Amino acid sequence: MRRREFITLLGGAAAWPVAARAQQAAMPVIGFLNGTTPARAVHHVTAFRHGLNETGYVEGQNVAIEYRWGENRSDRLPALAAELVRRPVTIIAATGGFGSAPAAKAATTTIPIVFTVGGFDPVESGLVASLARPGGNVTDVTLLSAALTAKRMDLLRALIPKASVVAILVSPGSGTAETQLKEVQPAARAFGLQLLELSASTEDEIDAAFRTLAAHRVDALFVGGSPLFETRRDHIVVLAARYAVPAIYNWREFTAAGGLMSYGSSITEMYRQAGIYTGRILKGAKPADLPILQPTKFELVINLTTAKALGLEIPPTLLALADEVIE
Repeated sequence: MRRREFITLLGGAAAWPVAARAQQAAMPVIGFLNGTTPARAVHHVTAFRHGLNETGYVEGQNVAIEYRWGENRSDRLPALAAELVRRPVTIIAATGGFGSAPAAKAATTTIPIVFTVGGFDPVESGLVASLARPGGNVTDVTLLSAALTAKRMDLLRALIPKASVVAILVSPGSGTAETQLKEVQPAARAFGLQLLELSASTEDEIDAAFRTLAAHRVDALFVGGSPLFETRRDHIVVLAARYAVPAIYNWREFTAAGGLMSYGSSITEMYRQAGIYTGRILKGAKPADLPILQPTKFELVINLTTAKALGLEIPPTLLALADEVIE
């Protein structure tokens, strides 16, 4: 080997680590902002990764993810969002409740944001300009759970046709309470039902709400959508059993945990779609041009074991409508 070729080869070898570091530095970074805890969101994170994988991105191979957890404290989210912006990340996935989305939007007007919402209208809340063209640096995957409030009341009425008093439990400050009450009030009036409105912002207040509904001898309970209720899912299901009150929930997870009945779209699917949208933006799509993604399938899930424990017989017509029956 000639001396000049040898020196060139050495120079190239010395540059390899530099090239590798440059390639690593160029790897896009997703800031995953979530209002709950890692333990509570484990299945959601898995679904998000699956969505990323469908667009060709694999965590640790060609994309990195920086996780920030609110630990069920919405007041922590603005600082966590600002921390991701300083990092800086390539894109922010704002998930796990209402607080993540406005925190991320307030932190940056340039970094793309994909957020997920369950029980509030992203247009009415001012997060996006419209469902078709969100505008700015944000887009959204939504469950539209608040818009299904009237349908859930209809199902609850079908289950307990002799009901006269129904309670609704909402969480003030979650971004969903006002919308859900606006939806459920005309539905209750249409069925001639007396509506008992209960609110809770802490676990102690949830306990107090159940004591109140017991004192008022309500016939059924409508549990509204809320990040607080999601994190206290098992506790709410236990209380419903303890007070022997038939309850309907927004999401399947409650019924799987022992709740009586749920009607809504899939939270897991929402996170998968958020992963897909995140991957599309990493590939060059603009958030402003990606329409708000809305669910197309809604599932009715009934827990027969819980129904038997409550002494309820599920009407055949309702069972026929069910997408899943848990026994």
